[in-house]
Amino acid sequence: MKFVIAPDSFKNCMTAREAAEAIRAGLARVFPDAEYEMIPMADGGEGTVRSLVDATGGTLRRADVLDPLQRPTRAAYGILGDGSTAVIEMSAASGIQFVDDTTKNPLAATTYGTGQLIRAALDDGARRIILGVGGSATNDGGAGMAEALGVRFLDADGNPIPRGGGFLDRLARIDVTGIDPRLDETDIVIASDVTNPLVGPTGASAVFGPQKGATPGMVKRLDANLAYYAAVIADQVGRDVAHTPGAGGAGGLGAGLLAFTDATMRSGVAIVSETVRLAARAAGADYCFTGEGGIDFQTQYGKTPMGVAQAVRRGEPGIRVIAFAGYVGEGIDQLYGLGIDAVFGIVPGAMPLAQALDEGPGNLARAAENVARLIALK
Repeated sequence: MKFVIAPDSFKNCMTAREAAEAIRAGLARVFPDAEYEMIPMADGGEGTVRSLVDATGGTLRRADVLDPLQRPTRAAYGILGDGSTAVIEMSAASGIQFVDDTTKNPLAATTYGTGQLIRAALDDGARRIILGVGGSATNDGGAGMAEALGVRFLDADGNPIPRGGGFLDRLARIDVTGIDPRLDETDIVIASDVTNPLVGPTGASAVFGPQKGATPGMVKRLDANLAYYAAVIADQVGRDVAHTPGAGGAGGLGAGLLAFTDATMRSGVAIVSETVRLAARAAGADYCFTGEGGIDFQTQYGKTPMGVAQAVRRGEPGIRVIAFAGYVGEGIDQLYGLGIDAVFGIVPGAMPLAQALDEGPGNLARAAENVARLIALK
């Protein structure tokens, strides 16, 4: 028997690697001599750096950066096993975890630290950068990121405008002459499953602004500022980013990357699957085990278990795909015709959330063992 084990992290419980080890431990109680292909996964969000570093034999690096409120912090990024690919989660420098209910301020929050991480990766020799977007505290259209890479955003008097989405209406001129020239030789891939445009009723400010602390008045102001910012970019840089699908990701960081680099945007789980060679490594496998913290009808829209199912079936059309979840929600029957053969919850009974998280690895191993025993009955 050959088993592919390719889960995402179980948030606040297990990393993807820990989840994979738990699944293998359970399966091995029944199939000790099976071949196990261990492939920790992610979808471009939290855990992407760790998953890709683990899967490729890469290394974690750290850099001194500014957080969304311009306070010094240290943030991690990865250099993958090929030595030339960096993977960055923008939330590591500019994420919502840096603020609380009393400090949230999308008018002032900046992606400057994300730009510092990109520069650090370039300094490490990266010539391909995978940048996961999501979980941001920012709404600045990626202006802070671009500034850290050498772009200057000037007011009518030629002075730099303050950082943050609340000040983009002061922008008069964009000076790109100082942008880091290494970007021209670097393949930047935005890992995102967000399709929101930069502006409008489904844009960055309207949809994601409130969770970052934006009041209705702030949302209106931020959206107007981003629309103005996009107009200046179109006029002076020659790129239209206002309505590009995905440009609204991470408070408009997608727009900034599309405006000031030659970045391309792709599904996060597809990028990860290709990077770890998931389809090739599934060749000849009998079963694939995947999963994440929660699975429901939304899993079909670019979440890791669905991306894994689609990828492994390209490598081995006859493979069976089984998913585990801490929480099983509504509509999982919609997944069965799309590549996932079965979904199993791992929690054995009613218990407090803290207990379920603490016992997660053991519960996952037990669930995997029980599934293995069913397989052995064939």
